[in-house]
Amino acid sequence: MDAIQHIIIDDTLRHVGDPCFADYLCHAYCSGGFCTFDRNGKTFRFEAGDCLIIPRRGDLVKNLHESEDFNVIVIYVTQQFIEISTPASNYGMRGHLALFENPIMRLNPAQQTVCRQNFEAIKRRLADSDHCFRRDALINAVECMIIDFFDFHAKLYGEDKISSQNHQLMEQFVDMLERGDYRHNRDIGYYADKLCVTTKYLSEVSKKVSGLPAAYWITRYTSLEISRLLRNRRLSFTDIADMFGFSSPAHFSRYVQKNLGAKPSELRE
Repeated sequence: MDAIQHIIIDDTLRHVGDPCFADYLCHAYCSGGFCTFDRNGKTFRFEAGDCLIIPRRGDLVKNLHESEDFNVIVIYVTQQFIEISTPASNYGMRGHLALFENPIMRLNPAQQTVCRQNFEAIKRRLADSDHCFRRDALINAVECMIIDFFDFHAKLYGEDKISSQNHQLMEQFVDMLERGDYRHNRDIGYYADKLCVTTKYLSEVSKKVSGLPAAYWITRYTSLEISRLLRNRRLSFTDIADMFGFSSPAHFSRYVQKNLGAKPSELRE
């Protein structure tokens, strides 16, 4: 595995949604200026002293605007390389779900220094093509970055101990959502049955790990996908309703209005 193919350095966020980066996780540190963007139906401001982590699905980033003095270092790392570099900690799932909601962490001056040093270390290791153990050195550098991200997040939001059993169950649940099971299964009972647990237990584990019940994540994934599809004017409302197994366009419209706050026609305008 050639690490150069798995780690890419950039100095702008304008490429975050490019198809060629579909399997990359975006890590960015802003040292000057700011940018704004929309993601998951929210508007974010990324400014000096902030770090940003977007776990794949960069195509969800919309309306990106960078200030003239915006200064950023961006490190794209493939999911495959992240997996071999991630430390043996169950904190990653909690962080992943939290970053789904808010991909920006505002760092204090000491954390900013650590973040800059980690990014520079990865750049240095990536450039050192003569190093006999370059791949191992890069794995170590990326692991250090991830560990410090865990630390930043835990200090910002508090560290809750997550058992291996709970972590594994939540990971399996999220995997089902990531592959799109919500398109035809929005009942928590479906996921609980597949995972061989009760609906109450699945929801309790979800709250322990992410702070939110399992039903929230089912609805969240569904709503985001519907919102994305509604922007495609080649698809009729009936087409989208059929994709998600709604019994009628009226049922689909009620679901959208309840969970996205507007009718499908209003969201498409």
